Amino acid sequence: MWASEPRDFTPWLLDNAERLGRALGIELELHAAEHPVGGYSLDLIGQDLTNDAVLMVENQLESTDHTHLGQVLTYAAGTGATTIVWIATSFRDEHRQALDWLNEQTGEDTHFFGVVLSLVRIGTSAPAPLFDVVAKPNDWQKRVRSATRTGSASARSEKYRSFWAAYLGRQAIEHSEWGRRGTPQPANWMSFGGPFPGTQINPSFAQGGRLRHELYIDRGNGGANLALFEFLRDRRETIDAAYGQPLEFDPIEGRRACRIATYLDEGTIDDEDRWTTFLDWFLDAGERMRRALATVASDVRSFDSTQPNA
Repeated sequence: MWASEPRDFTPWLLDNAERLGRALGIELELHAAEHPVGGYSLDLIGQDLTNDAVLMVENQLESTDHTHLGQVLTYAAGTGATTIVWIATSFRDEHRQALDWLNEQTGEDTHFFGVVLSLVRIGTSAPAPLFDVVAKPNDWQKRVRSATRTGSASARSEKYRSFWAAYLGRQAIEHSEWGRRGTPQPANWMSFGGPFPGTQINPSFAQGGRLRHELYIDRGNGGANLALFEFLRDRRETIDAAYGQPLEFDPIEGRRACRIATYLDEGTIDDEDRWTTFLDWFLDAGERMRRALATVASDVRSFDSTQPNA
């Protein structure tokens, strides 16, 4: 199902974070793949909303090994993550015991998980992923229930779900031509198919208390991403004119992906009295972004036809 962990599985998990959250019993967000940690790259970084903690995920489409155990500890130290998830297709006993020992020796706010990934199929149906948690803190379910009852983070995730439900409702009425509506997520972002292969159009509540609407470029290869990004940046005068204002062309230093974005300063999901304003802004930005990108669509098709993997 996933020929490559970095090219296939990690991007899939980034888009299907709720499946991992259900297995762990928490609400979570995954923000980015290939997150830089010193000279290394962490597979996924995000937020444990239930426990209000930084969350990291290290993936391994094979049996666990000592190298990845070291990477897990290195990335946890480098990011300050206290919800730490290691996914593999099987766990050696000594590595599962190592996670159990870490859970016993660290403070009650630090949580190590070992998760076995497998696929299941019923008859001739498509294979479905299955997450089996084989290592976790003691009394984990009790802790989660307590955090869910008392934590504001879980309440915030429900605000996100309500906001995106309203967004999708208006999109269906005002912009049915945008295609598949998706499902409202308990996360700070939504993702929709972009106009070019390997791109997405994402509205989100970005860090720093502002809203972002972007074309996100991730073709699974840093060189391919940058090539398309630079091709579009060379046409920014045309794109900006069609959009109606200058856009930010961001190569996202240290990351594989690139983005072309616009921002609305000063806005968080907690500003419920401004939700209508936020919805208006997101939908207007979506319409203008799609219109602007359509002006260079034929150029991009010609560009793609010249690429090695076209």
